[in-house]
Amino acid sequence: MKVTYNWLKQYVDFEWSPEELAERLTMIGLEVESVEKVSGGFEGIVVAEVLSKEPHPDADRLSLCKVNDGTGERQIVCGA
Repeated sequence: MKVTYNWLKQYVDFEWSPEELAERLTMIGLEVESVEKVSGGFEGIVVAEVLSKEPHPDADRLSLCKVNDGTGERQIVCGA
């Protein structure tokens, strides 16, 4: 049976890493076959809140957006 680390944390209070948890479960007789990382493995991704959007003055298919990425407001050009 596959169980996610976060799902298990909803029901049991512990502070161990996934590897430590697997070792402790194995020590009490619950065999853990593997620990797999399932995140996307993305690096350099920045998430920002879109504050405003208006048509680009020189392009029909582009927009000027004002966004806040947590470090400040920025103006970007996008195709959305």
